[in-house]
Amino acid sequence: MSVPILKQGDVLIASIQAALSDRELAQLHDAFAEQVGRFRSRGVIIDVTALDVLDSFATRTLRSIAYTAKLRGANAVVVGIQPDVAFAMVQLGLSLEGVATALDLEEGLAYIRDVAKRGGQRVR
Repeated sequence: MSVPILKQGDVLIASIQAALSDRELAQLHDAFAEQVGRFRSRGVIIDVTALDVLDSFATRTLRSIAYTAKLRGANAVVVGIQPDVAFAMVQLGLSLEGVATALDLEEGLAYIRDVAKRGGQRVR
């Protein structure tokens, strides 16, 4: 299952609708890294609302996508972590340390725009 990455102005958005294999997660990582440069994106949003589990590899990959985006000049935010998923992540010691999170897509877009405004980056 490939995850489409949508372009909304200067922001790239991917909504993960089902659990992904390790290979699919790696492909998503590579696609974000490439598209941030190609579209000169200033923001990356990864929506995980539909997921009821985030394992350690998925968590590390989300963190890696965010760090890679930052190194490429874009701010990243993970949105939609469900309460049960958050609880399980805490119980398992999984962390998105250093990665911004928001409740939903709307708050994620607001976060990206706010960071861009404070940092002087242009986001439409």
